[in-house]
Amino acid sequence: MKKMKPTSVISALVLATSLSASLSFASEYPDKTIDVVVGYSAGGGTDVMARTIATHLEDYLGKDAAVVVKNHPGAGGQIGFTKVATADADGYTLGTMNLPAALALTYDRKADYNAESFTWLANFVSDPNTLVVSKKSGITSVEQLIQVAQDKHGAMTVGLAALGGNDHFSAIQFAKAANIKLTHIPFKGAAMARTSILGGHVNMGTMAFSQTVGFDDELRVLAVLSDKRLPQAPNIPTGKEVGYNVVMGSYRGLVAPAGLPDATLKKLRASLDKLSTDPEFLADMKKRGTPVQYTSGVAYEALAEEQNAIAKKIWQETPWK
Repeated sequence: MKKMKPTSVISALVLATSLSASLSFASEYPDKTIDVVVGYSAGGGTDVMARTIATHLEDYLGKDAAVVVKNHPGAGGQIGFTKVATADADGYTLGTMNLPAALALTYDRKADYNAESFTWLANFVSDPNTLVVSKKSGITSVEQLIQVAQDKHGAMTVGLAALGGNDHFSAIQFAKAANIKLTHIPFKGAAMARTSILGGHVNMGTMAFSQTVGFDDELRVLAVLSDKRLPQAPNIPTGKEVGYNVVMGSYRGLVAPAGLPDATLKKLRASLDKLSTDPEFLADMKKRGTPVQYTSGVAYEALAEEQNAIAKKIWQETPWK
């Protein structure tokens, strides 16, 4: 048998050691803290979702896993979205994603990211928009709402969390479907828009359903803009049921920078898939008014493409800046 030269033996040992170390490193993910970046302030719906996911996800990533939520609010979420898009694609920076708002931002201003800047991990929450009024208004149906809008000849005001978000898009789409004119009144967040509806300062709102929870005595939700009725509100009809084919909502999920290593992506997606069926996690999310509607992988990418197309079309037809 031909003997290997000493240099060949050393090279083989180095290669084997290097390969072993690489495999060990890959199998150890995560071996340090994973940050989840939220582009909004603490206490909001997106932040609550992130913290709930973080608490339960650690169990599926491994016994030593640590997942920490970090808030980077500002510019309508753009600061947070940019931080995720430009981070190292190593699996240690994840972020919350809000559709269609995050991608709508790329049309009305300069942004350092687009839909291709992210690895689309999983969507957890589908929070449909609504047609909502104050109970003091006396309006009890969508048809009555439309009649009032027609009588006001364009002076019907709708309170919005901001321009360029899902409630703004809902208002545009509903007005088009119902052949009415609405005057958009943007505020700095859904809470302020809700306060204005309650106080009678605006005539109606199109906020996400979760923003109406806890105000049953003061607000009347006339319809939810979803494909089907909500399990938590089975008596409220959909827009489609009352004759207006408008579907819009706030989709909240998790993303990572584009280009994650295959092994890291596989570990994350497998962990999130398991989390999505965890009874304790599901109960925790439901208790917070945001029951899980889980979508992952290719289906989530398709949802992002769909929402991006909607945002682009609305920007082209009715630019808000």
